[in-house]
Order: sequence, then structure tokens, then C-alpha cells
Amino acid sequence: MEGKIPMTARRHVTNKLRTTYRKASKTDRSRILDEVMATTGMGRSTARRMLTGPRLPDPGEHVDKRRLRPKTYSDASRVLLEHVWALMGMPCGKYFVVMLPMWLPLLEQAGDLDHPFVSATAIEELESMSAATIDRYLAPARQSMQLRGISTTKPPPLLRNSIGLSKTGDEPPTVAGVIEADTVAHCGPSYVGEFARTLTMTDMVTGWTENASIRNNASKWILEAVADLDGKFPFELRVFDSDNGSEFINHEVADWLQQRDIDQTRSRPYRKNDQATVESKNNHVVRKHAFYWRYDTSEELGLLGQLWPLVSLRLNFFVPTKKPVEYATTSDGRRRRVYDSPRTPWRRVLDSGLLTDDQVTAISERVDGVNPADLTRQINQIQMRLIELSKSKTEAMAASRHLDMASLKPSMNRLQTN
Repeated sequence: MEGKIPMTARRHVTNKLRTTYRKASKTDRSRILDEVMATTGMGRSTARRMLTGPRLPDPGEHVDKRRLRPKTYSDASRVLLEHVWALMGMPCGKYFVVMLPMWLPLLEQAGDLDHPFVSATAIEELESMSAATIDRYLAPARQSMQLRGISTTKPPPLLRNSIGLSKTGDEPPTVAGVIEADTVAHCGPSYVGEFARTLTMTDMVTGWTENASIRNNASKWILEAVADLDGKFPFELRVFDSDNGSEFINHEVADWLQQRDIDQTRSRPYRKNDQATVESKNNHVVRKHAFYWRYDTSEELGLLGQLWPLVSLRLNFFVPTKKPVEYATTSDGRRRRVYDSPRTPWRRVLDSGLLTDDQVTAISERVDGVNPADLTRQINQIQMRLIELSKSKTEAMAASRHLDMASLKPSMNRLQTN
């Protein structure tokens, strides 16, 4: 018996001989089986089964016992998807489908859709894509963006015992002004020396988020950043919740909050889920836009200062978010979180009814005529400059300490927007 031939050829042979085999006499069937065995290298029972069973499709059209369906979406629509996704700041599929009706007219008006791959058919296909399809098509790009960092939170003095706790199981707030705050260290692979930090403050009800980068974690810089970000929220702060880091749990910050009648709370030690909202912002706001390089010069700190207002404008006015509203029980008895419809933080602020008409008019003027794609390009320009300044020294520091910097390489993939 000769060696086996590819599956495609075996199916061609059996499909061609199927009709002849079924009409042949017993003697002729035996002869046909011998020929098929000699030609394909199959066993006798396998050859008989393929000749008498249903016609099998060509392996090129067959995957896991399923016939391949024709493509629903063209290659042009997939290219358009990646293009728009990059301009949006790479949201997930569920946010993408909500953002698309708001972004497409702005992108078209600004000329960001003037490309050969953009057509009425491609746009129509893009608009018909489901969130699951979008996530599936964008999965390869996302897989190259898994980044990791290190924590710099240190225990504070005994002052923390006088500050109330906030836990993940507490009743969620319903009125805007409950702020979670945290800092992210731009130290690269090592804590050695002085390096920049970014303070993140996010409202738990509306999702409104503001960032500011500071020279280090000294209370002087923390207070300046908190006071600066306090003025950027469109509503008054009522609660300031932080982790147990000494940059927040100190007398200077406590006094500043008391003077403004802002309650101070803290999470439990080593329970990051107590601050789940701001911890998520550390990843998809701070690390997504400022990466994991080391920033320790005044020029880099200045660039971070230019970066965050642009990120804030895009994030709060053009990027929707979802909020958990309740639990539901599935048919098999499991608890499942139920989320509301995605809305931008600005829309949530408007729906809250906290602002006067004059305040709404004043804030709306910030985004009149703003093209969100221009914000993305300005953000990318700052990011490229940050990488030029910090990449070499960060990699040199890692090499001198025999550290693996492979997790930083995917950050370059975030800057492919043209």
C-alpha cells in the first residue's frame, strides 16, 4: 500500500467514484475498493465508508465539520473598522457601536474618511457590525497590547485609623461628587531616583475622569494637583476616596479636604477591588495613553501636562461608558451584573440635573466644533515625543538590571494611527 495522499485528493477520488461504486456489482465494488486503497492509502473500512456515506465537502470549504460561509463583511469594511477604532482611542466593541453614530459625522466632516478603502458600502457594513463581531475582528490587535506595571503604594502613618473605610460591598452612590483617587508611577522598571506620577480622580456616578502629572508623591504636589483637578469637575466634590498610600493619608491632604467640607475615606489594605473604578482607569486611561516608560525630566513632565487635557476632552465628551445598576439571576441560578446603556460622562452629568443652564452652556462651548479625530492625532504626537525621550534610557536601565522589558514593546503598536 502506498503512502497516504492529502485529504483534499482523497475526497476528490471518493466523490468521483461514489456513483460508480453504488451501481457496481459485488465483484466490481471489491475491485474499486482495492484501487481506492492503493491510490489513497486509506484502510478498507474507511474507503468503504467514504464511498457509501454522504458526499463530503472539499477540505478548503470545511472547518471543524462546518461549511465555511461566505464573508459577511468586505476587506474594505474591516480596514475601515481598524481605522475608525484607532481614531476613537481603541474602545471595546460594546462602546464602539455606541460611539459610531456620534463619531462618523464628525470624522466625515473633518476629512478623516477620505481614503480609498472608504465607500458607502463599507460604511454601511461597519454600521451593521455587532459588538461581538467588532471584538472578534480586532482581537489580533488587542492581543499585542497586554502591558504590565508595578505598584508603588506604601503604608501611611497611624492617621489612617481615623479615616473611614469604603468597601466594595457598600451601597453605590447615586449623586455625583463621590471621587476615587489614585496615583500611577512612571518609574519604568525601577523605583530608583525621582520620577513623575500621574494622579487620577474619577467620579463613581458619572464616570467623569481627570488626570494630572506631578513631579513626585510629595504632599505639596499632591495638593496642587487635587486642587487643580477639583476645578475641572463640573460639579462639587462631596467624598474623596483613596487607597492607603501615604501620599493621600497625611495631615496636609486631610486638612485641605476638611476646609472644603469634603469627606475623606480610604479602601482596605491590599483590596484593590474596593477602588475598582479608579483602578480600571489606571489601566485604560493612564497606561493606555502614557505607557510604561520612565519619565523623570521636566520636559517629559511638561509633555504629560499637555497630554491629559486632550485625553480628558476626548474621554469625557466623546467616549461612552457603562455602569452596573443591579444584579439579575440567570435561568441556572447564577447571579449576573446588569449594566445600563452606554453614555458619555457629559451625557450622564446632563441627565443628573445638577447643572444650571448657564453652566451647561459654558461647558458645551468647550466641545463646539471639536473634531475628536484631531484630539487623537494630537495625543499621538505627544506620545511619540514621550517615547523618543524615554525609550532609550528605560531600556538601558532595564538592561543594566537584567530586567525583561518585553511588556513595553506593545506600547508602540498603539501609535499606528495615520
